[in-house]
Amino acid sequence: NIPTIFNTSCTYNKTIFPLCPIFRLGDIVQEAKQKFSEMAVKGGIIAIKINWDCNLDSWFYDCSPKYGFQRLDDKKIMPGFHFRYAKYYKLPEGKEQRTLYKVYGIQFDVIVFGTGRKFNILELIRNIGSMISYFGLVASAIEVILSIVRYSSCGKSAFCKIYNRKKYETVLNPRQVMYVSYVDEPHVTLIKEPLKTSLQHAQGSIVESHPVKFCDAGSCCTSESNEHCDNEESEPMRSTESNKNDDNEEHELRQPLRQDASSPGSPKWCCCGKCLPTQKYHEQLCCRRKKGQCITTSHWFQQLVLSSRTLKKALLYKDPFLDLTDGNIKNQMRRLAFRQYIHWRFGSFDLEDRAVIPSCCRWQIRDTYPKAGNNYTGFKVE
Repeated sequence: NIPTIFNTSCTYNKTIFPLCPIFRLGDIVQEAKQKFSEMAVKGGIIAIKINWDCNLDSWFYDCSPKYGFQRLDDKKIMPGFHFRYAKYYKLPEGKEQRTLYKVYGIQFDVIVFGTGRKFNILELIRNIGSMISYFGLVASAIEVILSIVRYSSCGKSAFCKIYNRKKYETVLNPRQVMYVSYVDEPHVTLIKEPLKTSLQHAQGSIVESHPVKFCDAGSCCTSESNEHCDNEESEPMRSTESNKNDDNEEHELRQPLRQDASSPGSPKWCCCGKCLPTQKYHEQLCCRRKKGQCITTSHWFQQLVLSSRTLKKALLYKDPFLDLTDGNIKNQMRRLAFRQYIHWRFGSFDLEDRAVIPSCCRWQIRDTYPKAGNNYTGFKVE
């Protein structure tokens, strides 16, 4: 503990000379927060602690001792430090005697401890690898626990269903990953393989039970509550001509629905007789899996998807200052009709870029809200 530059005339001082290895007895007792006048009479035990906390790296080298002092004996239970010894001698008469001495003094216990550290790139890499492996074990343990929960009685909980859907993220390709909903099947079907036949005949996997729910601004009013909604609307917001148009549309929607005859040119993959022929496999989709009535002839398709009144309410809900007389309003209503159908049949707007709309429904919407030039692109939401 001798410093590199050592001055033999120095004396330890906590502030001025903290590295000087020469100590005065009074300074040691004072640093231990004791009185030398008491310890000189009864004695005591003082520990001199030398702490070496060294950084052995060449760019941050620091290896200097730090001194500390502490009294070890207890002043209440056994104060001071003393010991006894005797001296034996013979008197001239030949008789042996002894003198017993009880000696008081100060005992110093030197305690040295410390740490030394040095950077090692190999140790760093090994520690990082060990830490990563621990994270891998944690992930594996969680997987095992969740797998056990899935196959237990709790596997039917909402959390497990959400976990099963979100566990794996599929890289989506519009022509290879498609969601399909048939009116005569109570679930949504996922088709992932490249199509070698029409989408109507492609085999897929069941994603979830059909979420039969529909509540959107402008479409929450059913046929039973339309009259109530009509009474609550403000008359100045509607013109006489628009009132007549809405009344005519409401009258048509309330008429008994009938199934029109199937189109003579309907393709073989069509089950409802309303689909149009197409050469592309991913556009060959009907609203039904088996033969039956087309969904476009249902009251709810007209009420929720085709109704201009419903679509205008939804548009005004999003933009209260929208000009409904704009020439581009039909394009907006057509796009919204596609989204309304997806929300109705698939239960979420999140699937609108992957959900396929049947040919019969798609062309029914396009005929109701045509596009200028009839130059349509895409087989899903435009």
